Amino acid sequence: LMILTTLKNYTHLLVSIPPLEGTGDPMLKHGELLRSTLMNGHLQWLGYLSSTGVYGHSGGAWVDEDYPANPTTELGRLRLSAEKGWLNLGRDLGISAQVFRLGGIYGPGRSSVDTIIKQLPLSEGQKMRRARQYTSRIHVDDICQVLSASIDKPSAWNVYNVVDDDPAPREEVFAYAWDLVEKKWPGLLKHRKPRENTESSNEKGSSRGEKRVSNVRMKKELGVRLWHPSYKSGLQSIINQMDQPYQCSP
Repeated sequence: LMILTTLKNYTHLLVSIPPLEGTGDPMLKHGELLRSTLMNGHLQWLGYLSSTGVYGHSGGAWVDEDYPANPTTELGRLRLSAEKGWLNLGRDLGISAQVFRLGGIYGPGRSSVDTIIKQLPLSEGQKMRRARQYTSRIHVDDICQVLSASIDKPSAWNVYNVVDDDPAPREEVFAYAWDLVEKKWPGLLKHRKPRENTESSNEKGSSRGEKRVSNVRMKKELGVRLWHPSYKSGLQSIINQMDQPYQCSP
């Protein structure tokens, strides 16, 4: 209750809390209290960070915000439900409410360059994604740019895909990152093998759930010009900021 009361004093609210399996959105569970508390507050803009996972599978076709959302996981279904909940809250409050469906987030400290240098083991999610032909992603700097543009040009209850122009396969991205590291620090990876090249042919052949996510609405309505329209620009920027590689375990 104290947190909700504090929110009354703010003009902009960005919600980044993911839903919980079996629970849903932890804030929307208190929807009526949230609504009544904020009704007479100063809130003008509401943003909710969602995921392109709400689209489910499209067989590799391009999907935009009008494509029917059909999540294939429980978490995806909870994401979609949370989107509707926050948009409805915005309508009830009479304020600008936006949903931002983010692709895979990367940036300094969280990228294929970092994974290769640190030789980190792949997470379960990464193992599942590595055989996909298409993976939508977005640099963290461009996420900030999109949010700022939305605040400057608020629209009524809209949904935006926040992804770059190049939904490239994960294997291709890691190969490019490997080359960047080799060029900057020759010999650093001499006795190591790219993890992304170790996947079996069966994994490659079982790739499914493909989709290419369109960012046309984001660029057209918000006037955004991506700083990193491709993973190549984003990874080059990340490695340019590195003075020395991390201390890697043998």
